[in-house]
Amino acid sequence: MLDDVKTALQFLTRLPVRAPASHGMQGLSRAAWAFPLAGLAVGAIGGLAYALADAAGLPPLPAAILALAATIAVTGALHEDGLADLFDALGGHAPRARALEIMRDSRIGTYGTLALLVTVALRATSLASLQAPARVAAALLAAACLSRAAMAVLMALQHPARPDGLGAASGRVAPARAGLAALLGLIPLLALATSSPAAALAALLAAASAFAATERWTRSRLGGFTGDTVGGTEQLCETACLLALAAAWPA
Repeated sequence: MLDDVKTALQFLTRLPVRAPASHGMQGLSRAAWAFPLAGLAVGAIGGLAYALADAAGLPPLPAAILALAATIAVTGALHEDGLADLFDALGGHAPRARALEIMRDSRIGTYGTLALLVTVALRATSLASLQAPARVAAALLAAACLSRAAMAVLMALQHPARPDGLGAASGRVAPARAGLAALLGLIPLLALATSSPAAALAALLAAASAFAATERWTRSRLGGFTGDTVGGTEQLCETACLLALAAAWPA
């Protein structure tokens, strides 16, 4: 289990963690249950960055932008890259083969740029609306863990979309491991529910709706998952979760 946690942290973050060399990409699907634990680390770092910015006297919006910058730095923009590639590939209604080809292109297009701008703006303003560092940290932890659980579930529901690439190398996630990821991903949200059940429920429903829509979209257009669709799913679920908390969590 410790090796699985190391694998998840090594793949999903830039933290100085090294998994056993024997795990390789094949170990990623086995470690998928630990994706929310990587999210826990990312959310904690973002929460700490916001608290430091708030203590320095910054207003909520720049503090929220710095918190997001910290999460992007610790993940190496892995999921943002996936989101941009996903929208570049599917935003223009390209055929399946062409969409998969676009995902391999390192260049970013109009759809990808706009998707990044919109989601970063929505996440930053949602966090800023919560204002208090404790509330922002709770929101970041809940969104980061839940959205990374969604990654594991997507990899369990779909087959790899092509015979090579990350999806094919890692393979599908076993249902039991995806189920464990889902349970772990809910823990921060359950903790938040002790102070605001309505906000926690709204966040869960929003993230679930974003996941269902993205899963159907990628399945119908691509026939399965790729590394980019997994990363894009994380970003969309995280954004939906934060939006719901901003709307439903009373000050």
